[in-house]
Amino acid sequence: MKQVIDNIIKSHKQLLMLLFAGCLFSCSVKSYIPEDELLYTGAEIQVNSQSDSIELPRAIKDELEELLRPVPNSKFLGMRLGLRSYYRAQREDPGFINKFFNKKIGEEPVYLSDVDRQKTEELINNRLENRGFYRNLVGSGSEIKKYTASVDYTVQINEPYRIANYSLLQDSTLVFKHIAQSLPNSLISTGDRFDLDLFKNERERIDTYMKSKGFYNFNDDFLLFEADTNQYKGKKLDLYLKLKEETPLASKVPYKLNSIKVHANYSVDTESQLADSVQYKGITYIQHGDFFKPERLAPFILLETGQYYNPITSKFTSNRLSKIGVYKYTSIRYDQVKPPIEGDSVALLDASIFLSPLNKHALRAELQANSKSNNFVGPALALTYTNRNLFKGGEIFSTTARFGFEQQIGGEGDNSGARSLQLGLKTDLIFPRILFPLKLDLGFDYEVPKTKISTAIEYLNRQDLYRSISLLAGFGYTWNANEYVYHELIPISFNYSSLSNTSEAFEELLAENPYLRNSFEQKFIAGLNYSFVYNEVNDLQKRSPIYFAANFEIAGNALSLISGSANENGTESILGMEYAQYIRTDIDFRYQYRFDDQQALVARLFGGIGYAYGNSISMPYSKQYYSGGPFSVRAFRIRALGPGTYQPNADNQELGSASYIDQTGDIRLEANLEYRFPIMSFVKGALFADAGNVWLLKQNPALIGGEISSGFMKELGVGVGAGVRVDVQGFVIRFDLAAPIHKPYQDHYDLDLSKPILNFAFGYPF
Repeated sequence: MKQVIDNIIKSHKQLLMLLFAGCLFSCSVKSYIPEDELLYTGAEIQVNSQSDSIELPRAIKDELEELLRPVPNSKFLGMRLGLRSYYRAQREDPGFINKFFNKKIGEEPVYLSDVDRQKTEELINNRLENRGFYRNLVGSGSEIKKYTASVDYTVQINEPYRIANYSLLQDSTLVFKHIAQSLPNSLISTGDRFDLDLFKNERERIDTYMKSKGFYNFNDDFLLFEADTNQYKGKKLDLYLKLKEETPLASKVPYKLNSIKVHANYSVDTESQLADSVQYKGITYIQHGDFFKPERLAPFILLETGQYYNPITSKFTSNRLSKIGVYKYTSIRYDQVKPPIEGDSVALLDASIFLSPLNKHALRAELQANSKSNNFVGPALALTYTNRNLFKGGEIFSTTARFGFEQQIGGEGDNSGARSLQLGLKTDLIFPRILFPLKLDLGFDYEVPKTKISTAIEYLNRQDLYRSISLLAGFGYTWNANEYVYHELIPISFNYSSLSNTSEAFEELLAENPYLRNSFEQKFIAGLNYSFVYNEVNDLQKRSPIYFAANFEIAGNALSLISGSANENGTESILGMEYAQYIRTDIDFRYQYRFDDQQALVARLFGGIGYAYGNSISMPYSKQYYSGGPFSVRAFRIRALGPGTYQPNADNQELGSASYIDQTGDIRLEANLEYRFPIMSFVKGALFADAGNVWLLKQNPALIGGEISSGFMKELGVGVGAGVRVDVQGFVIRFDLAAPIHKPYQDHYDLDLSKPILNFAFGYPF
C-alpha cells in the first residue's frame, strides 16, 4: 500500500500542488475584509531598562503579555479557517454547510480599530507599579502589511523599590500576639521588591494561620500594609503591618467548640420529625432509628468539645466522613453561642455535622461491547448488587456477576472464528477501619484506612484450547495519605487455578515449551502485594502534573516454610498443589504539560521485572508481562509483541488462537508520547508514538531470541499513529489508528502502512 501511495504522489505531484494552492486561495480572507479596516494579527511587547542590573522577571513579563488585548483570530497551518467560516456565513444565502461550520468554528473578525492602545498602555504601567516599578515610559506603534496590522509596545522600566525593614505595629492584645508568632514564617524578606501580589499572599498566609489558632471570624481584609520611603534617599522603604481600626471585636478573639451534634442520617424530608439522640464521648448523635452506631462513627470525627476552632481539622473531618462511602453529602455548620464582649479572652461555637446518606441498596447493570486488537469482539454483562452500611458501621458489601462472550473475526487461517466464554462472581466486603488482632492508632488525619476482604471465582472456556477455573481471595488495607498519595497493602492473597479439557494443539504447545507448561501447572499462588500511587493529574490548577505508581509483589516464601518434601521433579506442594514462588515489581511514570485547558503533551515510561525462583522455573502465566494493544504499543496487536526478537512462524499459526498465548515475558519496558488537542466540541484528537517490548530473563528454546541482552534497546517495537476520542464529561470512547515503523525482529526502520491496527477502547491510554 505504501508503494501505491508513493506512486500516486510521484505521478500526480503537480496536480497535488495545484490542489494545495487552490485550498490556500479558497481559504484566504483578504477579499472579505472591508476597505477601511485592517485585520489585527496580534501584538508584541519589548521591555528595556536603563541599566543591565535591572531585569524584569519572566513571570511579570508573562503577565504583561496577557494584557495584550484583543486576541487576534486563530490560524491553522497558515489559514484562518474560523474567520473564513464566519465571513462565508454572512452572505445572503450562506447554505447549510457554511452555517454549520460557522456555528462550530466561526470567529468574528478582529480589526486594528478594535485595539485600544492607550488603555493597554495604562494597564501595562499599572501592572508594573503594582510590582514595584514606578515612573515607567510606555509607548506603542502599528506595523501595517497590506491588509493586516500588528501593534508593538515598548516599555522603559526603572529601578524598583525594595524593602529595607518589615515589622508589625502591635499592642498587647491576644490577636497581635498570634500575628507576631506567625512572622518567622513570613513570605516577605528584607531586600524583596515592593509587590502587591507578595503582600496579598502574605495576608492570606496570616489569615490561614490565625484561623488555625481558633480565630473563626478573622479575615485577611483586616490586615493593612503601610510603606514609608521618607527614611531613604534611594528606592527603599520600611514596610509596616497593622490591623485596621474598624476590625470588629468578634475577629480579635479565638473560638472554642462548645458542643458538637452529629445528624447521622439527615434528610430535609425528616428534619421536622423527632429523632433519637445518644451521647458518646462528649458528642451528641441524632438519628432516625438505629442507622449508624455512634461508636463506629466517632473515629471519623476529629472535632472535640473544648477544642479551638481549626478549619483544617474541620476539612479533614468532612473528608473522612465522605470517604466512608455511605454518605452522599457531608457538611459542617458552626453557630456562635453569643457575641463576644470586651474583655472576653475566648468565644464559643456550636458545631453541627449533617450527613445525608446514599440509598442503602443499589443494583447496577453494565453492558459492554468489547473489541480487542487481537480481533476478539463480543458483549459482556455485569450485574452488581451493593449494600451500604451492612452492619451499621459503614461496611460496604458488593457482589458482581459477570458474563462475557468473545469471538475472533477477521483472523488468518484457523484463528478465524475462535470463541471465548467467561463467567465470574466476585464479592467485596469493605470495613472503614483497620481490622487487626491488636489495636492500632496510626494517626491518619486525612482518611481512615479501610480493610478489604475479597473473594472471586472465574470460569474461562477458550474454544479448542482449554478450560480453567480460578479461585481468588485477598485481605488487605487501602488508604489515601493525602489528596495525591494512595496506598494499598494486601498481606494475604491466594489464587488457585485449575486447567482442564486442553486440546491436542494446546498440549503440543505446552510440550514444546516447558516454561509455558510450568506457568500453567503451578496452580497455587499465595503472597503479599503493595501498591503506591502519587497522582496530580486530577488537579487542574497544575500546569505540569505527574503520575507515579509503584507495585511490589512477592509470593511463595511463607509456603516454602511449611511445605512438604520435593517430588521427583524437584518442586514442593501444599495439600497436593504445586505453588508458585516469585518476586515482581514495576513502576509507571507519567508527565503532562498542559498548553491550555484543551491541549496537552503527555509522556509515559513503564518498567517492570519479575523473577521466578525456588519452586518455580517461570512466572505464573497470569503474572507475566505482555506488550501491544490499546493501552500499550498500539501499532501491534495485544500480546503480539516480543518477547525480544521472537517472531511467530507458520508452525505457530497452525495452532490457531494459541499462537498469541506464549508471547509474554519477565521484563517489560515501554515509552509513550502523545499530543492531545481539541477538534470540535466533545471530539478530541491525538498524535502519538509508542515504543516497547517484553523479554525473558532465561533462555527458552521455544522462544528463540526472547531473552534479554545488552542490545535490548534495538529490539523495541516502535509505532506511530493518530486517534479520535469522544469525551463526554469524562466518559471517553477512543479510536486509535497506528502503524509500526520498527519491528523487533527487523534491522531497519520503515513506516509499514500495509496493515494498520485500529484500537478501540474506553478511556485514555494513560
